[in-house]
Amino acid sequence: SSLAWGESYVYITDQVDIPMREDKTFGDNILRSLPSGTQLSIIQTTEDGWTQVKLGKLKGWVISRYLSNHEPARARLEKLTQSYSANKLLVTKQQERNEQLEAQVSQLRDENTKLSIQGSKLKSEKEHVEQVYKDALKLEHTNEKLNTQVLQLKSEIQLLKNNQSVDKDASARNWFVVGAIVLFFGFIIGLIVPNFINRRRY
Repeated sequence: SSLAWGESYVYITDQVDIPMREDKTFGDNILRSLPSGTQLSIIQTTEDGWTQVKLGKLKGWVISRYLSNHEPARARLEKLTQSYSANKLLVTKQQERNEQLEAQVSQLRDENTKLSIQGSKLKSEKEHVEQVYKDALKLEHTNEKLNTQVLQLKSEIQLLKNNQSVDKDASARNWFVVGAIVLFFGFIIGLIVPNFINRRRY
């Protein structure tokens, strides 16, 4: 694989683990094994086919032909597979969330329908109450008129009673006068008639 040394990072390209060595020799100097796809920072490259790299705080040498500035296809495939699995899980969760939201929307629609029906009932009840209130005002106005008429009638009745009392007093006085006149004439007749009878006898 071609190596672009201007890149900051390189990757292990072989299918097997590649050793990171302490120096550029093939001896008992392996620091650790690097699996395919391991990302390394480049420190320097030599003309004898070695590249000094850094992994975290660890520094070592790797044969340059096992390095590439492109991530291996197998590593990319693994990442894509992981990404696909994660996305699939997200899609599943999103579908479940969508189903929950659809259920909530359906429930809200039902509640909205109930509220609309309840609102219509309340509107009808409000109109009925307003009509009853208007009728009550009319009845109150009519009642006030009737109370006024009752007061007028009571006044007229009281006036009639007063007039009747006056008429009774006048009638009593008239009868008293008539009685007195009759008694007077009866007294006169009582005095005159006996004298007249006695005169005829003699």
